Amino acid sequence: MRMENTSMPVVLATLVVFLVGCSTTGKETQSASAPSQEPTDAIIERYIRAHPEVIEQSLQGLLAKREAELKERHKAALATKQNELLHDPASPVSGNPKGEITLVEFYDYRCGFCKKAASAVTELQKVDPRVRVVYKDFPILGEPSELAAKAALASQAQGKHQAFHEALLASHADMTKEAILKIAVKVGLDAKRLETDMANPKWQAVIEKNRTLAHELGISGTPGFIVGNELVAGWLDLKGLKELIARAGHGR
Repeated sequence: MRMENTSMPVVLATLVVFLVGCSTTGKETQSASAPSQEPTDAIIERYIRAHPEVIEQSLQGLLAKREAELKERHKAALATKQNELLHDPASPVSGNPKGEITLVEFYDYRCGFCKKAASAVTELQKVDPRVRVVYKDFPILGEPSELAAKAALASQAQGKHQAFHEALLASHADMTKEAILKIAVKVGLDAKRLETDMANPKWQAVIEKNRTLAHELGISGTPGFIVGNELVAGWLDLKGLKELIARAGHGR
């Protein structure tokens, strides 16, 4: 999974919070009962030295709790963003336009894991007629990714988005304008028209809207797959996609 950005490891941040909390608690207790504090601290210190695993267990429990809380927040956000996810007219759609189950994918055309998942997403649409796919361009790997996204969005005007989308993901070329236009010609697009259309500033607005939506949903990397109120971050093969769809179907 390609990440939009990196941050301090969660474990380190959690450990800092743990130590600060212990320090604060110790000071408060010392103020309340100074005479008995030193032997109590000594007992605790000896116990921790003898059983260092208790700190690891405590941190693991805290991390699990935080992850569960984060998952619930993301699930709540998904519930409130269904219209933007499913019915944004600027987002390309493939598969069965009237399909009863919608798969939403956030992706970057230069993301290796997106390229790896591409054939599975295409195959899913062939084997499951219930599936409708909504594409959310989420370029996080620099200007070439943005250029490819704008070209793909602009290709909708010529009715060849799906073929172009799949060709871009199948390509290992650098996403320069020249390379993008060569791919466009191969799938039957008018390259000159596409070059003009992709310069329209509205595509940048679409990309920014997708970025805002991704941030609100807790998506920081690609690919990201959503069905209903379930978000799966990272690459999925055909089996994984089918299982995601099946869970949505059972929940209907």
